[in-house]
Amino acid sequence: MMPFTYERAASPLQASEAVAANPRARFIGGGTNLLDLMKLEIEKPDHLVDISRLPMAIIEDTAEGGLRIGAQVINSDLAADSRVRSRYPVLSQALLAGASGQIRNKATTGGNLLQRTRCPYFYDPNTPCNKREPGTGCSAMRGHNRMNAVIGASDQCISVHPSDMAVALTALDATVQTIMPDGQTRSLPVTELYRLPGTTPHIETQLAHGELIVAVTLPPAPRGHQLYRKVRDRASYAFALVSVAVVLDASGGQVRTARIALGGIAPKPWRAVAAEQSVTGQQAAVGTYVAAAEAALATAQGHGGNDFKIPLAKRTLQQALATAAHISRA
Repeated sequence: MMPFTYERAASPLQASEAVAANPRARFIGGGTNLLDLMKLEIEKPDHLVDISRLPMAIIEDTAEGGLRIGAQVINSDLAADSRVRSRYPVLSQALLAGASGQIRNKATTGGNLLQRTRCPYFYDPNTPCNKREPGTGCSAMRGHNRMNAVIGASDQCISVHPSDMAVALTALDATVQTIMPDGQTRSLPVTELYRLPGTTPHIETQLAHGELIVAVTLPPAPRGHQLYRKVRDRASYAFALVSVAVVLDASGGQVRTARIALGGIAPKPWRAVAAEQSVTGQQAAVGTYVAAAEAALATAQGHGGNDFKIPLAKRTLQQALATAAHISRA
């Protein structure tokens, strides 16, 4: 591990200022991803700003009837919170499907959103990777790409975003609150937080250097049934091959509203807008779910080793919609 200096932030603003002042500074909260990357010398910060003791570990109701989740709330506490379990079960299910119990006891809300891809070439400094070292190429394009993206990728990068939590937050229309070094704050929908790779895969979010996530806000609980489905190689501590977050109101035998997000198939949590439009107003029936799945994956393109993800994603989405609709009608 490369040598680095360390400071403990006294406030969110002071943390933001400290990181912004040094191009090679990084925030550290739970550290479950950053420390691994530092040990491999993929991340090489020369200064760490510790935000783990800032007062951002609170879950509180909002005046609008939603929920505000501090960026330092650990994943296990968020999954176990009674308000999350009753009002936003898709979020609790997604969190419990991620990582291991030990990691969930350390990983934070903000860090989970900003974790980096698990593409094996990104983790191997001996191979070309545009995300790790811009301009060197994408080894996964013609290499081992079983875990890589089939939607939203480019010829520069086909890595996927690994977060389960972010997929659920996308389906719930969550908003991220940040603070910047000049003290200004802003809100970003989770759907706008991430950037597609295009020609700059090393730039992964819309956040400026030093901009700190302080909270995530959920709107009032949506009508209908919520469901998270994750397909992976083993039952625990494995990243998604395909995942689906569904929020569906199918009362009266008709789909009234639908929110659908997919994980494991794109460089960011993928909001399946075409699938939502396809299913809304239709009968809650098998043909409707099949049409929605076709719409969701209409632009998908495999790269050899991950071709199987396209039919797998379609089947997983169909099954999730059918299950959610059945329970929503009950």
